[in-house]
Amino acid sequence: MDLLAGSAPKERADAVRNRRKVLAAAADLFAARGVAGVSMDDVAAAAGVGKGTLYRRFGDKSGLAAALLDERETHLQQQLLSGPPPLGPGAPAVDRLAAFTAAYLDYVDAHLDVVALSQTASPGARLRTGSHRLWRLHCRILFAEAGTPDPDLRADVLLAALTAEQVRHWRHDENHQLADLTKAMTRLVRSLALGTSRAEEP
Repeated sequence: MDLLAGSAPKERADAVRNRRKVLAAAADLFAARGVAGVSMDDVAAAAGVGKGTLYRRFGDKSGLAAALLDERETHLQQQLLSGPPPLGPGAPAVDRLAAFTAAYLDYVDAHLDVVALSQTASPGARLRTGSHRLWRLHCRILFAEAGTPDPDLRADVLLAALTAEQVRHWRHDENHQLADLTKAMTRLVRSLALGTSRAEEP
């Protein structure tokens, strides 16, 4: 019944190879020139694939950025779900929220241009990604475990404060050091979780 059984595996293997080549080329070009300085044609040429193939698979540069981030987000997602505490299970909810805030801020800062492109491709783009839904669910559950009122709203507030646009402003317009910013944000999330205006660090 499977009339295409002979050719399908080769097509899948070719698709996997092409995807890897494209993402590797995009990562290198984005790092060297910045996202704004790279076109889809540049990526196709560097990866050695046809422009039509690139556009069909990724749509546009924001789709390419989202695909590139998918791979980089996987490690953080795995740590949240099954890694060691406090980022992973086994620590108090407030400590896990602080650990997530630090880890996510580090991730956004490390991939700022690519995250910004994926979040601003269209109105509300960042809210529609699968990764955002996971981050929000994770934070909402932890706020609820901490006994915090309005866990959904507080999860949204936290993630809104950690958008690439906001992090870029803090880091490059106001020249905050990442370590100082991380301390301030972890204090803030503890305040949000405890429902108070001030929260002491452990």
